[in-house]
Amino acid sequence: MIKRTTKLSLFFLSILLVATACTKDDEEAENSLEDGKSTVIYDLAGDTGAAMGEGTDGKEQRPFYTFLFRFKDKKQIWIKTKEDSVQWLKSKDWDLAFTGPYNSEVFVNNAHKNLNPGYGGEADNTAVVMVEQAYDFVNEAVSEEAFNNSEVNKIGWAGSSESPGWFYYSMSTHIMQAIPNRTYIIRLQDGKYAKLQLVNAYKGNPPAVTDLHWPAPYYTFRYFIQEDGTTNLKTR
Repeated sequence: MIKRTTKLSLFFLSILLVATACTKDDEEAENSLEDGKSTVIYDLAGDTGAAMGEGTDGKEQRPFYTFLFRFKDKKQIWIKTKEDSVQWLKSKDWDLAFTGPYNSEVFVNNAHKNLNPGYGGEADNTAVVMVEQAYDFVNEAVSEEAFNNSEVNKIGWAGSSESPGWFYYSMSTHIMQAIPNRTYIIRLQDGKYAKLQLVNAYKGNPPAVTDLHWPAPYYTFRYFIQEDGTTNLKTR
């Protein structure tokens, strides 16, 4: 009887361990940014040498240098001098500009939007629309009418529910927190469609940040470009 009880106990224990492992694997898969189709950028370092105020070790108080990002080859391009600005900003050879404090204000290259880093340049066909929907469930681009009527330009601090910003900012803790279920659908210069999720500005992509001195800016984001020219943006 004792041997039978022991065997039953081991049997049920093995079932429990398998179930626990499967649950953990399912949770990790659900929370993973990887889907086999999207490009995921982890911990892309912004201007880590700048600081908003004085007295920050290893940093200097100055404006943060802008950097550009190009989707096709994941190239990061720094704008530190007037020559850099002349060479790059009005070209269509970049897709995103990370500007402002901690590089947190993001622009899609656009020749027609005032205050856009690409204003007056060559990117005259681009547009971006923000949708209140999780990235994984955005399966199709919006209509051309929606793109043409979109007023979305700077994607940064969401100071109100009407803002297209990608993060909330606490005036008490001075910490940014990405807004869940918010995706940006983009019409690129070549007429192709893409979707973008800005995930985190803190190193290691932590689920929550409570330390004001957590290393930043280190950007985690993901995007998908439909290369066949259709509006299909399904990635899962």
